[in-house]
Amino acid sequence: MAAEPVTQDATPVVPPFRGNLLGEARIQLELAALLASGVYRGVDVPHGDGAPVVLVPGFLAGDASLAVLRAWLRRLGHRTYRSGIAWNVDCSETAVRRLDRRVVEVAERTGRPVALIGHSRGGLLAHAVAVRRPRRVREVVTMGSPLSSPFDASVLTLAAVGWARLGQNLLRPSRPQCLTTNCPCAFSSDLRRGSPVPLTSIRTSEDGIVRPESCVVDEDDAGRVRNVAVRGSHVGLCVNAAAYRVIAAAL
Repeated sequence: MAAEPVTQDATPVVPPFRGNLLGEARIQLELAALLASGVYRGVDVPHGDGAPVVLVPGFLAGDASLAVLRAWLRRLGHRTYRSGIAWNVDCSETAVRRLDRRVVEVAERTGRPVALIGHSRGGLLAHAVAVRRPRRVREVVTMGSPLSSPFDASVLTLAAVGWARLGQNLLRPSRPQCLTTNCPCAFSSDLRRGSPVPLTSIRTSEDGIVRPESCVVDEDDAGRVRNVAVRGSHVGLCVNAAAYRVIAAAL
């Protein structure tokens, strides 16, 4: 008798995330809504005690993209610091090492552990630094950061990542897997580890750049991980009044 064929469960295929580029164009409206809100004036939101906060920009962005958030946090009583990133396209491991040095510098200067706020890819870098420096980082807040699946982004965004990868390959031909899921650098393993510090992951269900579900982090038994959903665009999370309220509460 012939052996019956062995059947295996088919792995579900996740369709490409097409995103919504037009939806991302509303950032000016989101900024206007923020400036008109009580949150921006510091009404009914917790204020800081001078603790240091380092802000980390997203992919293809620099510290200037977080200027509004940085100024707002300063008015609330937090001591804010730039990450030193002018254009976030570098090799992930190189970027993490630079951010790590910046965090150590700020922690030693202030004598206090640092809070990290990262937008999109900046949140991935912040998480990696927290994994490496749990004594220097007191908590991490991410905005639209695909921590559970770093490359689960829109087709257009992945095309931009491809161009960045090409540039990295030209600069570092010995690292052909840079900016891929197969990257052997420590950064990739850092992303797979749970957060050793309190982590708040803010996502928007209307994200046009990153698949919202990829921003959901498994919650641990210690209650250190918190997932919060708001409405708005991915780019606009930097000026989102609801996100600002969550950030103030987390800090």
